[in-house]
Amino acid sequence: MAHDVHDPISPKQFHAAEGVEDWRIVGDGACASFRTGLFAVGARLVQAIAQLPGLTSHRPDIDLRHNTVTVRLITFVPGFFGMSQRDVEMAQQISAAAKKLGIAADPSAVQNIQVSIDSRVGADVLPFWRAVLGYESRGDEPGDLVDPRERGPLVYSQRLDVSHARHNQIHLDIWVAHDRADERIAAALAAGGKLVTNENAPSWTTLEDAQGNRVCVCTWRRRE
Repeated sequence: MAHDVHDPISPKQFHAAEGVEDWRIVGDGACASFRTGLFAVGARLVQAIAQLPGLTSHRPDIDLRHNTVTVRLITFVPGFFGMSQRDVEMAQQISAAAKKLGIAADPSAVQNIQVSIDSRVGADVLPFWRAVLGYESRGDEPGDLVDPRERGPLVYSQRLDVSHARHNQIHLDIWVAHDRADERIAAALAAGGKLVTNENAPSWTTLEDAQGNRVCVCTWRRRE
């Protein structure tokens, strides 16, 4: 069944659909990591995906490595950047293709990394970062910069809290599977990290290393 590209769904609706158990929302998109073991096996999966219907109007992002294939699905049209019903259908088809080839998914392996530039002047720093990175504005969110080669992480700027002593700083947002966030946070704390705040959990939890460098572990879930 064909769906209009403007038929958005929420992360909760995506995960409630049948046949998407291999997938996790990390950031704006749905990702699946398939453990192929061999490059040739991964290439066969990529070939099977390439033969699926509907790729002309909606293509997945595929990363083929020596022992894994990672697939990302997202609907990106003018004015909309997120999940739609056609992402559900594509996820179902890709998982079915992997199952037919005997390839299992590892939902714990998916993540997405974003770079936040914290600055007292906010978005005023974006022209510099756009130029030095060779990035472009995302379109629906002018404050978000994306790699036109679709390789590097999303970069965005937010106004620095005046309580911060430094003029500006950069921190990472690590988007992980919603059912793996507690495990990832616990591992970071056990490795010498410090909890800064979890008042925004499960949306994000802020940690820092022994030197005070901060990172946010993020999921699609919102506070109840």
